[in-house]
Amino acid sequence: MNEPMMTYSPEEQQEIMESMWTKGGFTFVRSFPDITLDYAANEIAADFVRDKIRGTVEDADTAELLCPEIVIGCKRMVIDSGYYESFNEKHVHLIDLRDNPIEGIEETGIRTSDGLREYDAIVYATGFDAMTGSILKVDIKGRENKSLRDEWVAGPRTYLGLNSVDFPNMFTITGPGSPSVLTNMMVSIEQHVDWISDCIAYMDEKEFATIEATQDAQDEWVDHVNSVADKTLFTDPNCNSWYLGANVEGKTRVFMPLPGYPAYKEKCEEVVANGYEGFNLA
Repeated sequence: MNEPMMTYSPEEQQEIMESMWTKGGFTFVRSFPDITLDYAANEIAADFVRDKIRGTVEDADTAELLCPEIVIGCKRMVIDSGYYESFNEKHVHLIDLRDNPIEGIEETGIRTSDGLREYDAIVYATGFDAMTGSILKVDIKGRENKSLRDEWVAGPRTYLGLNSVDFPNMFTITGPGSPSVLTNMMVSIEQHVDWISDCIAYMDEKEFATIEATQDAQDEWVDHVNSVADKTLFTDPNCNSWYLGANVEGKTRVFMPLPGYPAYKEKCEEVVANGYEGFNLA
């Protein structure tokens, strides 16, 4: 729908959300354009999802643990068929580690504050340092021996997510400053690789040795990304998702371009059409 949620009656709202829920995938958060912009609209959508969970999970306490407590859409919604139904199986139990924290891993299982649970196998789904972790594990040095780790200590700063000031010829693919994981990653990776390949070919043709973002272009891009994010609910302090860096203690939260892949791709093409506007080539 193109109109805000509140322009529809409650009955119409439910009908539209039911239709989008039935379609599956990530389409539900697109039921109305203001679900990720307006708290009232977001809460109505969240209540719809909570009712779906309560209607699926038979144990009331387990259902409540599974119900979203934060801005809906902040974290990726479950799109797998049968996920919520699995909690009705006798051998499936949901343990809330906030109230019952892990005290240790033992030979036969996991000990929490209320005792030992025995398991045949343990899968460590401990998360990861998204967007910057793998890049900063490498001690990358730029102009004047500047360290990328030091330059990004308060959060990554890039132009289009492709390059950073003082780090010539350092291209990043679907990294910070690009839409990245907020898009179809395969499509975004291909777009970045094509853009970089064309750029290198252009540099070879024109006999340029280096390409580097300008300070103004980088600052303007970072400000643009942040200003768009500020208009959404993703800046809510309870929006604790991995792609913002919320799962890494002390890490600065960083947002990605939210208008989506088509708008970002158009911006990249515009930069090229204007002679790689925002970059210094030498």
